[in-house]
Amino acid sequence: MSDVVQSMDWRTVAVGDELPAMVIDVTATRIVAGAIASRDFMPVHHDRAYAQSQGAPDVFMNILSDTGYCSRFLTDWAGPDTMVRRLAIRLGVPVFPGHTLTYTGQVVGLSRDSDEGLVDVAFRALNELGEHVSGTATIGLPVPQESSP
Repeated sequence: MSDVVQSMDWRTVAVGDELPAMVIDVTATRIVAGAIASRDFMPVHHDRAYAQSQGAPDVFMNILSDTGYCSRFLTDWAGPDTMVRRLAIRLGVPVFPGHTLTYTGQVVGLSRDSDEGLVDVAFRALNELGEHVSGTATIGLPVPQESSP
């Protein structure tokens, strides 16, 4: 039995399809690691005392980490051949250590561009404070070639 993950077949996707939820338990380590990995050295993302001096209760996630998690949500669903063609996000409430982010989404459009199937998705992530991020994306999936008899 193979553990190879296959990409979704674009022909099986329908407008209205719900994406499976993705849940992330947010820790201070996850927040700091994301900020460092994205070269965001603003102290509010790694220094609790500084974040508190700015009015926040703790360090909080940066937008580049959010962008990465939104992309992961899409590619975890659609598979390793997925290309994120467009991603637009809007930030809402902050995310602090101890929060849980739950991503949900729905297919809102389908189209085709040559040998690529395009899937439009609307999504959001909620935490204990409310809506943390919302957005839309277009992902591309290869369209299998039809076999000739």
